[in-house]
Amino acid sequence: MLDEKAAGTVTSGAATERVLPPYPEADLMHVVDLLPPSERVRYLEIREFLQTRIRAASIEYWNREEFPFGLLADMAKFGLGGLQTDGSTKLFKGLMYTEIARADVSLSALVGIHNELIVGMIHELGSDDQKRKWLPGLEAFTQLGAFALTEPDHGSDIAGGLSTTARRDGGEWVINGAKRWIGAGTIADFALVWARDESDGQIKGFIVETDRPGYSATKISNKIGLRIMQNADIVLDEVRIPLENLLPGATEFSRANDLLRDSRAWVGWQAAGIQLAAFDIARSYALERQQFGKELARFQLVQQQLADILGNANASLSMMVELARIQQAGKLEMVQAAMCKATTTRLARSSVAMGRSLLGGNGITTDYEMGKLFGDAEILYTYEGSYEINSMIVARAVTGKSAFV
Repeated sequence: MLDEKAAGTVTSGAATERVLPPYPEADLMHVVDLLPPSERVRYLEIREFLQTRIRAASIEYWNREEFPFGLLADMAKFGLGGLQTDGSTKLFKGLMYTEIARADVSLSALVGIHNELIVGMIHELGSDDQKRKWLPGLEAFTQLGAFALTEPDHGSDIAGGLSTTARRDGGEWVINGAKRWIGAGTIADFALVWARDESDGQIKGFIVETDRPGYSATKISNKIGLRIMQNADIVLDEVRIPLENLLPGATEFSRANDLLRDSRAWVGWQAAGIQLAAFDIARSYALERQQFGKELARFQLVQQQLADILGNANASLSMMVELARIQQAGKLEMVQAAMCKATTTRLARSSVAMGRSLLGGNGITTDYEMGKLFGDAEILYTYEGSYEINSMIVARAVTGKSAFV
């Protein structure tokens, strides 16, 4: 349960009063001021909702590795299921990912994958019938999709090594293979499955409803982070789908590259958000916790850690603002997405480690939230391309030499 001190409150008699320190939102670079006025109003409303409704409520779900369907319904009321299609600026959408991660990283992963890869793929690459069938429910969060690309034996080399197959049999496609680490795989209404067409060797995208015979999903348990996200091992055993379930715009893997690039960049916003959360928690704790007769915030080493966490967070956020600028102009390339993902997640790992250290023994429990962030930061560092893979993408771009093989 969220501790009062961890939440930044103090109790005076029968009343509980919120204590706000200077710069309560930690936006020292005034990033929010860059939003258009209408988006700024919406941003502030959603941030308040996330901090007051989602942040504390997510902790017990995280502890139990359970999915909070009730929280998802609340998030839908604020339009978080349709960020990809509501006409918002890239900056607004990115800051939403930051604020959701600031409240809970697992739910930010769900919202990001949902928008960037599920809604995005169907909106950009789907047929008119597919859009009519799926987009309304997805945008309202009454339906969920799973993005099924990674396989048990293929992660970083998935483009060349993908082994799930699709063969045409009369009026149907028959899908065989296995997928791993698939977010929402056990709770989704359908999976966007990437499989290699046996007839031409091309990797194509298929909508596979999860209630079809031969589709099975098993939850991956005992994770150290992103515990709310229901990652799954998926087996596809002679799964038959109609021909119209092929995404017409996804008949070769290169068609998905732009959306995969944007999804990689999205993790940078998450990394900024988890660092802001680490700062929020660490600062509140340092102002409330007393040792040797004075607040921790009065000790020089504690102040150093707070300054470093905040500096990392604002550096990450500023980097992502520049990425949003070039993304809005249609100039984003994979090298920039990879650089931002690698850099911000490296800083996030460092920031959360400092936060955990600052809280001492209390930093290893979810009661004070920092232990939750500590596990989640490791996942950000690893998924959507590991730190090392993204670093090599950047180095290949600036040297012209590949070190992948």
